[in-house]
Amino acid sequence: MALSRAPFVRRCQRWTCVALWLLLASPVCSRAENQGLLTALVQGIVWQTDNMTANPTGQWHRLGAGQLLVQWTIVDDIAFVDGTSVATSQEMPDWRRIAKEPWAEEVILGLAGRFDQNLARNDLPRLVELSRQLTLLQTPLKVVGWYFPVEVDPTWNGVLQLPKLLALLPRPLWISVYDSSNQGPENFADSLAKWLPPDVGIFFQDGVGVHARTAPVALEYADKLVTRFGKQRVKIIAEAFRPKAGGGFRSAIVEELLPQLMTYKGHAVYLFDGPHYVPPELVDELLQYAAKRLN
Repeated sequence: MALSRAPFVRRCQRWTCVALWLLLASPVCSRAENQGLLTALVQGIVWQTDNMTANPTGQWHRLGAGQLLVQWTIVDDIAFVDGTSVATSQEMPDWRRIAKEPWAEEVILGLAGRFDQNLARNDLPRLVELSRQLTLLQTPLKVVGWYFPVEVDPTWNGVLQLPKLLALLPRPLWISVYDSSNQGPENFADSLAKWLPPDVGIFFQDGVGVHARTAPVALEYADKLVTRFGKQRVKIIAEAFRPKAGGGFRSAIVEELLPQLMTYKGHAVYLFDGPHYVPPELVDELLQYAAKRLN
C-alpha cells in the first residue's frame, strides 16, 4: 500500500472550516473548550461505487472529511479494480487520482457485495471468497481497514452464520448495521452483542434519510452502542438524502443536514454518500449557513 498522502496544509484548511462549524454548537466557549474545536463533525464520506460515480470528485474535505469508506469494489460480480476472477466494469475509477484527494487520505475499502440485500445474504460464502481476493490486491490507496458490505438488521434470521465467515477476512474489519424494526437502543445493542465478534467494528446507519427516526433518537442508538462496544468500534453513517416526491431520493438541504450532523458531535460521522448526495454546491451552502450564524 502507498504511504499516507496527508499534507499539513490540507489538514489545516479542513480543520479551519471544522472549527467554524463547531462554534455553532457552543456559541460561548472558554479557552479550554476552544482548544477542542478542532474536532471534525464529519470524519469521512461513503462512496457507493457505481458506473455513474466511477470517478468521484467533491469538496467534502472542507467539511472535515479525510477518510473514505468505499462501499464495495465488487458488486453483482462486476469489479471496479483489476486482478480478480470476475469481469471489470466498463467505467473504472482512477484510483491513483483518488488516493491523492484530501478526502481520501485514509480508506476503509469495501469488499464484495450485491445491490440487492437479500441476494447478498444468500450468497455469503461466494462474497467472502471474492472479498479475500480483493484483500490481496495492491492499490495506491492508504487502506486502514476493510468493510464487508452485507448489511445487518434484527430481521436477519441467518446472522449467526456471519461470525464464522467474517473470521476469514483480515482486520481491521467493519460491517454496517441498522434497526429496521425500531427495537430501541437497548434491545438493538443487545441483539448485536449476541453474535458480533469482538474484533469487528460497526457503522450504524442513522435512518434519518428514510425517516425511520430523528437525529436525536439516532444519537441515543449511537450512544448506547458506544457504551456497549466502545468508542473505537462505532461510527455513524449520516444519511445525506431524503425521500423525493414521486419516488427515489434527493440530497438533503442545508436546513436538514446541518442540524443532523451537529446532533452527532463527538462521534465519528460519515456522510452517505458524498458522490451522489453532497455536491460542491451543498458544501458551499453548509459553510455559508455556518458563517451567517456566527455573524
